[in-house]
Amino acid sequence: MYVAAFAPEADEKLADINARYPDVPLSTAQRPLTYPTGDGGSGTEVFIDHASFHDAFCADLPEARARVMALTQRPVAVDAFTSVVTGTPAWRSLPSWAIVATADHAIHPDAEHDMAKRAGAEVVELDASHAVAVSQPARVAKVIRQAVHGTGSV
Repeated sequence: MYVAAFAPEADEKLADINARYPDVPLSTAQRPLTYPTGDGGSGTEVFIDHASFHDAFCADLPEARARVMALTQRPVAVDAFTSVVTGTPAWRSLPSWAIVATADHAIHPDAEHDMAKRAGAEVVELDASHAVAVSQPARVAKVIRQAVHGTGSV
């Protein structure tokens, strides 16, 4: 089940997927932070600028909710976007479903569509931001239930 998500192929980088599509507001809303690593070095992670958070991540939620989400967000390591995906993706051997958030400003909706198509996923489009699981939880849950029933794993 992919919900406004990447579905990468083996040996692919998320950054390379992003580079194939027009920039989204998240691209310019990310801010770097440096953190110490266990070996005495440092790594970089990014967070979404608080002033841009609503538009870049959850434009279909009320501003007050977006402010709370912005203040409580967890940064993500840059390595998550620049490291090569290893192993065989689950969609190669398992049935897949994908919710494409057609108003996503974090992952380009065309990228979500193309990855879902490549995965052979059953696709459901929702007019929603990247935070579709928050803005439309009942609809997302319905699709997940349909996926479970579709696999016979009830």
